[in-house]
Amino acid sequence: MDRPDAKTIPIITMTANAFAEDAKKCFDGGMNAHIAKPINMDTLKNTLGSCIKP
Repeated sequence: MDRPDAKTIPIITMTANAFAEDAKKCFDGGMNAHIAKPINMDTLKNTLGSCIKP
């Protein structure tokens, strides 16, 4: 997008695929983080914390 803030919005992928190559595909597609299901709340909190800057 041409909006100046478009590149500052973190994109976190959540999939049922937990293999390293699946996460790599997400990162190659421009995602900031990957979380595999089932969701672990500690992992989710840590991932959100690392992607969201105050």
